[in-house]
Amino acid sequence: MSKPYVIGMDMGGTNTVFGIVDARGHVIASDSIKTMKHSKFEDYVEDLHDAVIRLLKANDAEDKIKGIGIGAPNANYYTGEIVNAANLPWGDIVPLAESISKAFDGIPVGVTNDANAAALGEMTYGAAKGMKDFIMITLGTGVGSGVVVNGQVVYGHDGNAGELGHLIVKRTNGRVCGCGRTGCLEAYCSATGVARTAREFLEIRTDPSDLRNLQIEDITSKDVYDAAMSGDKLAKEIFDFTGKILGEAMADMVTFSSPQAFILFGGLTKSGDLLLKPLKEAFEKSLMPVFRGKIKILVSELKESDAAVLGASALGWEAKYHYQDTVKPADVPLVTEG
Repeated sequence: MSKPYVIGMDMGGTNTVFGIVDARGHVIASDSIKTMKHSKFEDYVEDLHDAVIRLLKANDAEDKIKGIGIGAPNANYYTGEIVNAANLPWGDIVPLAESISKAFDGIPVGVTNDANAAALGEMTYGAAKGMKDFIMITLGTGVGSGVVVNGQVVYGHDGNAGELGHLIVKRTNGRVCGCGRTGCLEAYCSATGVARTAREFLEIRTDPSDLRNLQIEDITSKDVYDAAMSGDKLAKEIFDFTGKILGEAMADMVTFSSPQAFILFGGLTKSGDLLLKPLKEAFEKSLMPVFRGKIKILVSELKESDAAVLGASALGWEAKYHYQDTVKPADVPLVTEG
């Protein structure tokens, strides 16, 4: 029987978005579940399975799925496992491909880092279409990245390459990051990093701000954005601080792969010039002269969920791992190269 669809899944620290995708890259239908409400991975898999089945039934696609592709934090392209994900509560090693394939009666599964999935989607359908060298930066609960060189996602020898969100941007007295290190880019330039900056500024400074009307421990990046848009000076300085750090870090990334562009994706990009103006200024100022004026900084053209879902769906067409009692993910290739 012909199987004309795959499932693309984007597992974020807050939500998991999934969609039914056809061979032309059209998202036929999509839905989501909360990721973080599940303290046990087994409960998450059960909830995800039920939600996907409901979506398939509603679109008459129950027996038409060729494979499942998943983008997830710290998901290893080669082993099918999530390894030491800073923003997930399920332990150091999570058997993602094995568990999902088993839940869906052995359907082949392919996995990759969520930012790598977003890069694949952007390269195929979005702002990076036609580019062979670019870096995808996802600014959400954390900071993810996908590095594309000569048209290929860089995975490294063990599948863990491209964790640019964990570059150290402050060597002395840096913030503790969810990965266990201190001073990581993610601790400053994610949505949670913006909220942490707000709390720090409010504690060490005395100038007035609308943010002082909120419970300090409950402040979010959206609160900071709303205050900045209403003219709040301190809130604007928080975005200046964040953009400067991110721009300087991106200038350092350029020395590695000399990308044609950076593609920015995720909720924090909705802050627009509040973030982009200081980012671009710091980026150009921090670049080696040989790179100046050559590299574009673009915001994703795809709908917020589509880049990662479409990119993950590409893995679904080529997925090789399927659950068997005697086979573990590391024993078989999850996806074909090329």
